[in-house]
Amino acid sequence: MSKIRITKQFSFETGHALYGYDGKCKNVHGHSYKLSVTVIGTPITDTSNVKYGMVIDFTDLKKIVKEEIVDLFDHATVFNKNTPHVELAQELSDRGHHVILVDYQPTSENMVIDFAKKIQDRLPGGIQLHSLRLQETESSFAEWFSSDNI
Repeated sequence: MSKIRITKQFSFETGHALYGYDGKCKNVHGHSYKLSVTVIGTPITDTSNVKYGMVIDFTDLKKIVKEEIVDLFDHATVFNKNTPHVELAQELSDRGHHVILVDYQPTSENMVIDFAKKIQDRLPGGIQLHSLRLQETESSFAEWFSSDNI
């Protein structure tokens, strides 16, 4: 049977700041991110299976991505915990803001690597993550492909 790729798209709002950066993005700011998640697999051929004909139910893929990424990152501010931004993060947290501390510079490139790992760890057997595309602005995005990361 043929391998098929399916894609589901998500959107979320996230703030961040790039510590040590030499441009405007050193300031706390936000983006309306768009995340495209593409998985690859073989459609189920068992006619008695309720998921017959599907690689993965879009609802199941949505559950994984929402739990691992969207619900966590939506309307949060992300800072690198290994920088002085940790003090700002603590102040915001103390004031009731949703803050995520990561161990990397929160660029689109690093975020998409983090997201790939989180999604891969949750996919059922026989389904592989093919690619991710994290769009930060209308004209800027980072992409991750499994074939580049073997």
